[in-house]
Amino acid sequence: MALTPNGSPIFIQLGQRPDEAGPPISGESTYPDDVAARLAESAKEIIARYPQPRSALLPLLHLVQSEDGYLTKAGIAFCANQLGLTDAEVTAVATFYSMYRREPTGDYLVGVCTNTLCAIMGGDAILEALQDHLGIHAGETTDDGRVTLEHVECNAACDYAPVVMVNWEFFDNQTPSSARDLVDSLRTGEPVVPTRGAPLCTFRQTARVLAGLPDDRPVTVPGQEPAATLAGLRVARRLGMEAPSPDQGTPVPAPTLDGTEPAAVETTKDEPAPGPSATVPPKPGTTETDPSTTDSRD
Repeated sequence: MALTPNGSPIFIQLGQRPDEAGPPISGESTYPDDVAARLAESAKEIIARYPQPRSALLPLLHLVQSEDGYLTKAGIAFCANQLGLTDAEVTAVATFYSMYRREPTGDYLVGVCTNTLCAIMGGDAILEALQDHLGIHAGETTDDGRVTLEHVECNAACDYAPVVMVNWEFFDNQTPSSARDLVDSLRTGEPVVPTRGAPLCTFRQTARVLAGLPDDRPVTVPGQEPAATLAGLRVARRLGMEAPSPDQGTPVPAPTLDGTEPAAVETTKDEPAPGPSATVPPKPGTTETDPSTTDSRD
């Protein structure tokens, strides 16, 4: 305990740094007994998969997020008790990753990619259109609790830009108009089908899947026709690019688009960079290395 010069105790309010992004973790401090018991059963299944219990922290954070829709003090304490950690250790991890929410999240987390390519292709316009249409800013939730809007970083779907994600399922090649239709359907309960991947579920159900618990949804939705992009392959063939074999031996030529045997392409393997020189380069205006500058360390 810190004391003032006259011996009076100094009470320090611990919490989030003023410059730390995001709201502090709040909510109730403990779960009701029935909720804690139910979560403990799922936690036991998750922890058993890891050689060290603390390795299960990330999926356990998804587990408690599936209960509350965001991380609460009760969720932090639950994870700490299950893994033999302190609340501070769990909080340090939880606040590092952006997929762990610190505020109540709607049934559908709608993320608009605003990274470079999506922004160029219209991502910024989509985000602005949705903010105006929903009457909220990025990071906020609609009054009906159905949609939380946010901007997200690249989700590795650049060939289909601009991309909108709903609970981490892809909706490709969006426009301001199609994005408005999408959120309207989400709010009214009309079924929507992701461009590819499993059927859409709620944010809390998604959190259970991310925790590693059983997911009985089909891999794809009937009627989907996901198309693999060939743009990168075409560029690779045009430039004569090859991927190294698994043993870093002979390069493996990129397959041809028509299925024929690829033509041999002469390539130069990557060589390690040369080691540091034992001498200093010549001084400007000279042709020989000054012996006095030679580094004798060898």
